[in-house]
Amino acid sequence: MGETIRITDLAKPQLSELQQSILAYGETLEVQFDAGGILEDAKAAVSLDDFGPSDFRQRLQLLCNEWGSDADLNNLGRMNLRNKLLLFARNRLLIQDLLKRHPEIHQVRIRQPIIVAGLPRSGTTHLLNLMAADTRLRALPLWESYEPVPLPGEALLEDGTDPRYKRCADAWEMMQQTVPLLAAMHPMNPDHIHEELELMGPDFASYNFEWLSPSPQWRDHYYATDQTPHYEYMKTVLKILTWQDGDNGSDTRWVLKCPQHLEQLPVLHRVFPDATIVVTHRDPVAVIQSAATMIAYGQRMSRRSVDLESTIEYWSERVLHLLRACAQDRAGLPGEQSIDVLFHEFMADDIATVKNIYARAGLPMSATAAAQLQQFVANHPRGKDGRIIYNLKEDFGVDANALRERFDFYFQQFPVQVESPG
Repeated sequence: MGETIRITDLAKPQLSELQQSILAYGETLEVQFDAGGILEDAKAAVSLDDFGPSDFRQRLQLLCNEWGSDADLNNLGRMNLRNKLLLFARNRLLIQDLLKRHPEIHQVRIRQPIIVAGLPRSGTTHLLNLMAADTRLRALPLWESYEPVPLPGEALLEDGTDPRYKRCADAWEMMQQTVPLLAAMHPMNPDHIHEELELMGPDFASYNFEWLSPSPQWRDHYYATDQTPHYEYMKTVLKILTWQDGDNGSDTRWVLKCPQHLEQLPVLHRVFPDATIVVTHRDPVAVIQSAATMIAYGQRMSRRSVDLESTIEYWSERVLHLLRACAQDRAGLPGEQSIDVLFHEFMADDIATVKNIYARAGLPMSATAAAQLQQFVANHPRGKDGRIIYNLKEDFGVDANALRERFDFYFQQFPVQVESPG
């Protein structure tokens, strides 16, 4: 079991010499959020020029405008955000090119996926990675989510490693040096099973951009826009991955997860009509303090100052929106294709929770699968990389009970266990 960790410098980070030197290097950079420049750089990087339907350009421009006008972003933060947009643009070119050369990909079937929808920091990551240990299910490792289509002509490394894996591993190594406590909150190693939301990135869609940087303008655009086309785009990329495995979808069964699905349950069910949808539930106060702490901690390397008040308010409102949508739409899911999972019950017996999910999904719990799940649990005890000690009042000046009152509607609808405030 890892050590307990108390982050006491959220508002005024105490930076190591390495962190200071990296930030100093960032100040030597000149980073422009120019949508046209990003697209030209992407075309040059992969020697392709067809991005497909052009509606994405407006969304890219919105992000460039919002992030480009954020005076509190430091140059390192600007560079990382621009690189993320560039990666998505490159991936879009590669996806479009592959679909043109192999239109049969569109006929691949995504068959009866198991999809977890739940608040961030509510056990969804552990649940997904646990089920992904069952080799009968296909999951999405982080390295593949970042680069779903290989670069043209790029060969495996001498040791047989996919260069996409190596790039992800290098990024994780750097992240552990610049924000070393992140592993205790949300590991990002290459084999970590990631959210399929990343596959909407090349369509410049999803609430993922809000996690990368404060983005209220993007949030409002996302709220006002039907997300169905972007879920369809994500499904197409899942078809690509299935096809690249050598399967037309008849044998592959995916296990997926993303918190955004909570506020998109009707869209999720429409795009994946035969999915089993697992809805996780946890005390939103515990979720908010965990998410806000993680975001505030990461901002020491991307922003000139860390605004704890705006961070806790933004994510309190964001979680409120997620849960109001869930409370409204949960009953609309077919009972035979959906199941609720309470955090405290999942933590008490995670294997039993998976058995219940499998029963709803029509997937027998084989002896091999049970052994694989048990092995994963043994190798990944809770708090392995350290356990963060939270203090909502001390860190953010927020009273847990007062915050919880905003979620009375949620506790009335779902038997969620109230957790002791950090």
